[in-house]
Amino acid sequence: MLTIGAFARASRLSPKALRLYDELELLRPARVDPHSGYRYYAVEQLERARLVAWLRRLGMPLARIREICALGPADAAREIRAYWSQVEAETAVRRDLAAFLVDHLLDEPRKDTTMLEMRYSVHSDRGRVRPANQDTAYAGTRLLAVADGFGPAGAPASGAAVEALRFLDREELPAGDVLNLLEDAVRGATEAVRDATEGSDDNGTTLTALLWTGSRLALVHIGDSRVYLLRDQALFRITHDHTVVQSLIDEGRLTPEEATTHPQRSLLLKALGTADPDLRLQDAAPGDRYLLCSDGLPAVLPDARIRQLLAAGTPDEAVVALVDAANEAGGPDNVSCVVADVVRTDA
Repeated sequence: MLTIGAFARASRLSPKALRLYDELELLRPARVDPHSGYRYYAVEQLERARLVAWLRRLGMPLARIREICALGPADAAREIRAYWSQVEAETAVRRDLAAFLVDHLLDEPRKDTTMLEMRYSVHSDRGRVRPANQDTAYAGTRLLAVADGFGPAGAPASGAAVEALRFLDREELPAGDVLNLLEDAVRGATEAVRDATEGSDDNGTTLTALLWTGSRLALVHIGDSRVYLLRDQALFRITHDHTVVQSLIDEGRLTPEEATTHPQRSLLLKALGTADPDLRLQDAAPGDRYLLCSDGLPAVLPDARIRQLLAAGTPDEAVVALVDAANEAGGPDNVSCVVADVVRTDA
């Protein structure tokens, strides 16, 4: 048996922490002296104590550590992986917000004074199976958007959501609070969808949009439509699907390959009006090509094929090639694509 002091040194936990973990029933001593109340620990408890110490260094809450300590090694590893994926996602959101706040407070002009603009194209198709097209896609000077409706009134829902954002394409954008402006616009889109569907829970829409500020893109995203970035011939997905299968992938319970045939691969966890959307700023560079698409495209085309088609030709040619390829692969769903290039312009 080890005294609490010896056990603390061996496990790298302080005696104060050990007493707390005893009270929380997270790490109970092997024996407590009935007269002095002094705690003693078994050598076999060191492995659990070290696991607790490591998880605390990760910043994991004690309640979740207790749950993990009760699991076997494989299940515990999956839970730790899921926790860290969540931390990384939250950190990315805070990082983008911090960068925005620093730029906003300093109000310093960007060093890169290159004039940039977007050149874009949009194409939407019913597909080969669905009786109607419930997607709505839009591309303008400042606004790019894709919405994928569902339910009997899915088409009016997606149309109302995009229409509610179109004012952003016509008005001058105020400096410094683009994300707030976009967030307010999404609230308006939510109300417009409720009006269009008469408040029915059986109808709704996803919404994914990019708002061009002249040097950056403000992103709003909820649902399973996607935004891809093609930069230097490499393809990056910059949105995160709000679906059941994506949550299973994040938790380590499903591989991306298994997700393509999962029976619940189309089941949404979030849609417009059911939860807060993802909001962030995206730096743009000359030569970037962005793709916004409904889930009808990645459902049938792997990322490698999307990259190949996206990299070829003009935006007009790319949107047609992507939609045609989805239909050639069976076209089981509506498919909509917006492709936009970030290009230099003369001063």
